[in-house]
Amino acid sequence: MLSILPIVVFAAAMIFAGIRDLTTMTIPNWLTLGLALTFFAVAPIVGMPLAEVGLHASAGFALLLIGMALFAMGWIGGGDAKFVAAASLWIGWGEALPYLLVASIFGGALTMLVLFYRNMPLPAFLFRVNWIARLHDRKEGVPYGLALAAAGLIVFPDTDVFRMVISLG
Repeated sequence: MLSILPIVVFAAAMIFAGIRDLTTMTIPNWLTLGLALTFFAVAPIVGMPLAEVGLHASAGFALLLIGMALFAMGWIGGGDAKFVAAASLWIGWGEALPYLLVASIFGGALTMLVLFYRNMPLPAFLFRVNWIARLHDRKEGVPYGLALAAAGLIVFPDTDVFRMVISLG
């Protein structure tokens, strides 16, 4: 049972981050940092060679740089930039492109849904629910962390980390 703990940790982090971004428009730094540090704790336990750990670290760093540039342009939030980097540590270069493609598709669909939702009248009683009212506010962004998290859950079973964890079981 302990052998699947890394999978549970990754999945729980993705789910929590997605829900948290949807309801608060933030992804906590402690979650992103915890996800990143947990990767570095899990990698040697599952037998990942040091060179491969370095490749995963380079994927995380590259996505952090790209995320920071997108944040600087105002295209994504700072939490999203850090979150995609931490998730990319686990996903690695091997599945980075599929991850970003799925996240982009989900992000586009989410954006369209949010824009549609914002054009619909909101019943008065729902304005008292903070996150629903915030999501309806045209001045607010889109909780893109939800798309990043969903994409992570979909792509993760194809990653080296996942296969290494399963091979231990």
